[in-house]
Amino acid sequence: MKKVNESDFEYRFGDNGPKYLTKGPNVDMGVVVLKPGQDFPNHYHTTCEEIFYILEGEIDFYINNDRVPVKPGDMIQCRPKDSHYLINKSTRNFKALFVKSPHIPEKDSVIIDNPKID
Repeated sequence: MKKVNESDFEYRFGDNGPKYLTKGPNVDMGVVVLKPGQDFPNHYHTTCEEIFYILEGEIDFYINNDRVPVKPGDMIQCRPKDSHYLINKSTRNFKALFVKSPHIPEKDSVIIDNPKID
């Protein structure tokens, strides 16, 4: 059994980006925050599947370069090798829960060029 609180962890970029709440042994889980005007680089995972559950805000996901607008209550599932790019064009913060499985101790992300967007 493991119990943690989100406030015990820091975002990768200070007050935004991803924040892992647990890594392994079988699954990774955390939250990601993007402020207005921010994006997260286009990437894919070689082995992991990643699921996002939208908690706050509305942004555009680009899955395999296709625009997918999301809002609170939406869920996005990215299978291995599905590229995903996030951009917050709104005036509000975006926050989502993410789950990656299986846990891979080595780097599983491959950064690629961002999609061409309007």
